[in-house]
Amino acid sequence: MAVILQTVFIMSAIAGILALALTLANLYIANYGECKIVINNDKEMVVDGGSTLLSSLNEMEIYLPSACGGKGTCGLCTCKILEGGGPILPTETPFFTKEELEDNMRLSCQVKVKQDMQLSIPEDLLNAKKYEAVVDFIKDETDTIKLLRFKITDGQEIEFKAGQYVQLLAPPYPGNPESVYRAYSVASSAQEKDAIELIIGYVEEGLVTTYVHQHLSKGDEISFNGPFGDFYLRDSDCEIIMVAIGTGIAPIRSILYQMKDQQLERKATFFFGARTQKDLVCADEMYEFEKTIPNFNFRPVLSREPEDSGWKGDRGRVTDSIEKYIEEGVEQEAYMCGSPVMIESAVGELKKKKVPEEKIFYDEFG
Repeated sequence: MAVILQTVFIMSAIAGILALALTLANLYIANYGECKIVINNDKEMVVDGGSTLLSSLNEMEIYLPSACGGKGTCGLCTCKILEGGGPILPTETPFFTKEELEDNMRLSCQVKVKQDMQLSIPEDLLNAKKYEAVVDFIKDETDTIKLLRFKITDGQEIEFKAGQYVQLLAPPYPGNPESVYRAYSVASSAQEKDAIELIIGYVEEGLVTTYVHQHLSKGDEISFNGPFGDFYLRDSDCEIIMVAIGTGIAPIRSILYQMKDQQLERKATFFFGARTQKDLVCADEMYEFEKTIPNFNFRPVLSREPEDSGWKGDRGRVTDSIEKYIEEGVEQEAYMCGSPVMIESAVGELKKKKVPEEKIFYDEFG
């Protein structure tokens, strides 16, 4: 018994010494003091060292895109570090080409601020802002997908291109002790400056989707920042092909509002993939767009609709409809949003139809 007690005492003592060592390390070894960050040889700020560059920039109201919330998995929070970034980490290299690495491109969520730094950040990212808003309404589109409208309350107006996205902030809530951002495409008209709409599906164990689906209510205050992204409708005379599944309809919906607002007469077809009729998000709106947008055609395709349901539309996958309806050799450009698997498959079908790769634009989620 005495031996057991002695062993427990020794182990407890070792654990205590290690905890003390870690505390001292945080206080002294990892205390980098104040660090100066200079952006584009123009904007200068002073931050406390030790945090990631991404979070330090956020604190100074400079918002780089980060669809994964700073976990190092999306590869969006890039910037050029001219001085003070330290050696590149193995977690960063998969996201850059050899030329980009030689050009000092880094993931800001993986770089710790340990010394003075000089950065180069595109000016359009510096224009991203933080907005305070209130939940105007929440509508169940399906059992797992909600349409939300956020009314901006801080006196600002938001300027964005149809197809771009914002980052929604989920505050701490039961089961999630920290604030976290996630990226969602704006689903509403860019002509509306005082509100945005998002389409958010529930993802099991997803921190922000859990907050939205289980904790957020009408009248609640929320924050978001943006806009971000280069997924938007190009100005050309090409025929438009749109492809989406699930919540990927969000940026397409925004682009369709643009086409309606501007009364664009370019021929456009939207292939939307879902499992059953119950999963057809915003279907009534899509059919209404057929009436209000010149030369627009909505083609939903269902993959798991019961054979005896009376559904008279297309069945299968969206790639089946692309193969069936898209003409080969016509001047076309494509806009797609969905999972990486869907995007890869659809790109392959579009290339078979001789759609140039440089005219295929997509926004992946997953």
